[in-house]
Amino acid sequence: MDVEDRFAVVGIAGRYPLAPDLRAYWQNLREGRDTSSGAPLGRPGASPLSAGQRGHFLDGAADFDADFFGLTDRRAGLIDPQERLFLETVWEALEDAGCTGTRLDALTGPGGAPRGLGVFVGVSAADYSLVAAEAWARGGREMPDSGHWSVAGRLSGLLGLSGPAQAVDTAESSALVAVHLAVGALRRGECAAAVAGGVELLLHPSRGRQGAGEGVGAVVLKPLARALSDGDHVHAVVRSTSAGTGSWTGPSGLRETRGTTARRVGDAGAVTGIAALTAAVLQLRYGVLAPARGEDTATPWPRPRDARGHELPRTAVAEVTGATGPFDAYAVLEEFVPARRPGDGSGTGRNEADRADGAGEGSGNDGVGRGELILLSAPTPGHLAATATRLADWLASDNGRSGDTTTGDERVALVDVARALRVGREARACRIALIARDLHQLVDSLREFVRSGVETGGAGGASGTHGVGAGVGVGGVRYADLRTGGTDPLGLGDVPETGDYLGALWRADRVEQLTRLWLSGLDIDWAALESGPDAGPDADKALVPLPPSAFLRRSLWLGGQDGTREGTEEKGASG
Repeated sequence: MDVEDRFAVVGIAGRYPLAPDLRAYWQNLREGRDTSSGAPLGRPGASPLSAGQRGHFLDGAADFDADFFGLTDRRAGLIDPQERLFLETVWEALEDAGCTGTRLDALTGPGGAPRGLGVFVGVSAADYSLVAAEAWARGGREMPDSGHWSVAGRLSGLLGLSGPAQAVDTAESSALVAVHLAVGALRRGECAAAVAGGVELLLHPSRGRQGAGEGVGAVVLKPLARALSDGDHVHAVVRSTSAGTGSWTGPSGLRETRGTTARRVGDAGAVTGIAALTAAVLQLRYGVLAPARGEDTATPWPRPRDARGHELPRTAVAEVTGATGPFDAYAVLEEFVPARRPGDGSGTGRNEADRADGAGEGSGNDGVGRGELILLSAPTPGHLAATATRLADWLASDNGRSGDTTTGDERVALVDVARALRVGREARACRIALIARDLHQLVDSLREFVRSGVETGGAGGASGTHGVGAGVGVGGVRYADLRTGGTDPLGLGDVPETGDYLGALWRADRVEQLTRLWLSGLDIDWAALESGPDAGPDADKALVPLPPSAFLRRSLWLGGQDGTREGTEEKGASG
């Protein structure tokens, strides 16, 4: 595959009507499911629809996990729910890409500035300002941050990004125009990677209409050559993008248009383009054509062939032609077909079937001869327990353990799970570490850890520590809560020689010492260690996508109101 001037989708996430995640979105696409309903119950304020009207709505539009992002409930209540949803979804996309923590730091923009990630978001509605204006007329004195700029700007500020941040409003084409701008910024070298997406919520009855839709979605983009060099998992390839007026003459094949997308997410304004692009990526990934009309059924999608009969990658076009304006946008996508590696019969360059349960030698740097070092972290004990539960449930399902025949998801190996968690995730304040010899043991250890009661704020039966001497607790899990104790008590993070020291420990298989240092609060660049001169055989494999960290979302609204008639309630991990 010619990688020049092509761009890789290395991370993807979204929430759409009756689909809290992309797995559910794909099921809806395959089944041609009607996602319309009456006005959602429990929404704050007046109903967004008139009697008898139907629309396509998200669940929990007022919900947000303020703690995860270090915000107070009052501050979060003043942020447009569209912005909050986009923030959560971008984080999920970045985790899907394995692009948080030190891997995000390694994205350098012009001048070598770290975290060179651009942000481009399509957003056109401003319902929360209307809600606030009505509250002001009734005596309320709080107004949300206004301006679409903050949807991109706040995300950039919270994550400490140095790339460009831009909001786009071109009505229905907004999200695809955002993708087009992101590709342009990458091509010009303004950032090393970019997030592009869109969001739309219906929060005020003035915009109520039959068939109204909602959604939020984001993709993480990199130049294809860099994505392959960085060992990223590539969901699809962006061959070209276009924005403006005029007709499009692209390749034949799958076309995800505004019309087909409207069946799935309704008249969804600014999010229409990213919903279409996501549907195209999923069909490319699974090699299945979703039904385009209600009476159709999903069908296998054979690859095209050239004149000699050789298979070619599948291609698709996501396009939005504006219904309320002249601005059109297009993205031409191509299936990513990895090059076959010597000795790899699967052709995926990733997960060998004979290691699907992870038994065997592991990476060779496990410090015990067998087993893999598993690291997991979160901002609070509750988040840690919810994330551990989510990962255990996913690994125990067909999707994690033996592949999913419905979706075509590949099986995962323990070594791949371990490396993705170490290399691709940010280290947060509440941390656990364990050695697992197979996926069964990992699932059991995670579940025993959760049952030990860490979510109550203590370590329960698991071993808790604020220092470097953690013992092994229930399920072989070691636990550290660094929220109140000082992190990195030895101050090694400020010493330039620490990198060489950590590298020497890694080369000598001193995983026990590395684990203790990580639990003490020292942030270790595992990606640098594992790609060094003594890297194991798995260092050049693409990172596998894993379930994202769990959010503990609760309803937040202007004036401290919870946004529901029943009252504020902890809703647990998001779907």
